[in-house]
Amino acid sequence: MKVKCEIIIDCDDEKKISDIMKSVDVDNYNFVKTKKEGNKLIAEINSTSISSMIHTLDDYLACITVAKKIVDKD
Repeated sequence: MKVKCEIIIDCDDEKKISDIMKSVDVDNYNFVKTKKEGNKLIAEINSTSISSMIHTLDDYLACITVAKKIVDKD
């Protein structure tokens, strides 16, 4: 089985979205492919099972949340 998910994160500031992307890209390895379009971060996640997808999504979104909190403090 192949499972695919695309997440689009819209931010009010292009620099903030760049900083968030840089923060989480280190952990992406081959699990998450990201690109930036303006003030949007687009993440594509591919998996071989639903349970693996849920685990990857949970981890990725937790990292995004922490990075966003840090970037918003500036």
